Amino acid sequence: MGRIRLNEDPEVVKTVREGLAATGGYCPCRVERTEEYKCICQEFRKQIADPDFEGYCHCMLYYKEK
Repeated sequence: MGRIRLNEDPEVVKTVREGLAATGGYCPCRVERTEEYKCICQEFRKQIADPDFEGYCHCMLYYKEK
């Protein structure tokens, strides 16, 4: 499994973290507040598990390296 790191842009990290605080830990980029969208969201957990995936999560807070 690749390494997971925060976005290198501190403004993106700050903005997303503020959004997470305002939504109680749910992805601030999503309208629905379901367990599927609780950070780290189900979509990104599946991408983390994929050995061929490299890239950002939906809200750009995390990046998975190969």
